[in-house]
Amino acid sequence: MRHNLARARSCAPSAKIWGVVKANAYGHGLERGMRGFADADGLALIETEAALRLRELGWTRPVLLLEGIFDVADIGLLCEYGFNSTVHCLEQIKMLEYTQLQSPIDVHLKMNTGMNRLGFLPAEYAAAHARLRAIPGIRNITLMTHFANADELEHPRLAIREQVRRFQLGAQGLVGERSLSNSGGVLQQAELAAELSNDWVRPGIMLYGGTPGNKSAADYKLRPTMTLASAIIGMQQLVAGDTVGYGSRFEASGPMTVGVVACGYADGYPRHAPHGTPVLVDGVRTSLIGRVSMDMMTVDLTPIANARVGSSVVLWGDGLPIDEVATAAGTIGYELMCALAARVRVFEGPLGQPA
Repeated sequence: MRHNLARARSCAPSAKIWGVVKANAYGHGLERGMRGFADADGLALIETEAALRLRELGWTRPVLLLEGIFDVADIGLLCEYGFNSTVHCLEQIKMLEYTQLQSPIDVHLKMNTGMNRLGFLPAEYAAAHARLRAIPGIRNITLMTHFANADELEHPRLAIREQVRRFQLGAQGLVGERSLSNSGGVLQQAELAAELSNDWVRPGIMLYGGTPGNKSAADYKLRPTMTLASAIIGMQQLVAGDTVGYGSRFEASGPMTVGVVACGYADGYPRHAPHGTPVLVDGVRTSLIGRVSMDMMTVDLTPIANARVGSSVVLWGDGLPIDEVATAAGTIGYELMCALAARVRVFEGPLGQPA
């Protein structure tokens, strides 16, 4: 985590960094994320209860609520705990207008530059900014947007340069720091240096050793932060015609050795992962076969001469990029990280060496 944060800072050396720790630090644990990103300038998340937990854990630097307030009661938390709040709709502005702020707060005004999730359109942005500026107790207003396709410089439908152009048009003449780049924008910073100016960046997935695009984590010199590991708990010798698992979807074409791994979809491994999804057994690459069960999966041990009950299995992470597994399963690394189940035991430090 510390290494990946340093990589983000080297990509955008003039910007301050919000380390994104939403969704329980992408499945890594909020406290672990806070420690790993101790050098960040602030931490950003969605959940107010998690923001409160950061303060309880001793985080004294800024905290940003990426979706802002959900009801009037949240405004008191902004004042009491010094949280920054995103403002993305008129309803949030109205709540702030009709509530007396007990202490000054900082807000991040979000512009919708084409992603069409949250934010004010460029033509509406200046008016929203003026209303916020008129509220007693609103201190700093950061100007903010979010890129839809920052990992693709020339996306055919909505290029990052077009979103930057729309942002510059909507924010023209407005005073405030700029916050534009997610992980994709940070990783493309060098190519976009002439157009893309950030006072703050908001890296998420790159801090956890994943990437938002087609390049690998290794291409960006990122390190995996999560390794999902297990072991072989059983072995079967198959002959031609034997089938494996529910639905008998896999049929052996000849003699082969099958290993049973103690991990399944109840642990967060994707049930829809197909035959051929990569797996490491004792450091040797092999593949998933058959259907993933709730508590087990089966892998081809034929290429591993010395495989045995107790052989180590890496399902993603150290030696096997999570993005590669996600691609094979038709999803993204974000989902695999966030779907990790509570029953999975967590060890810190080198693989297999609990702290």
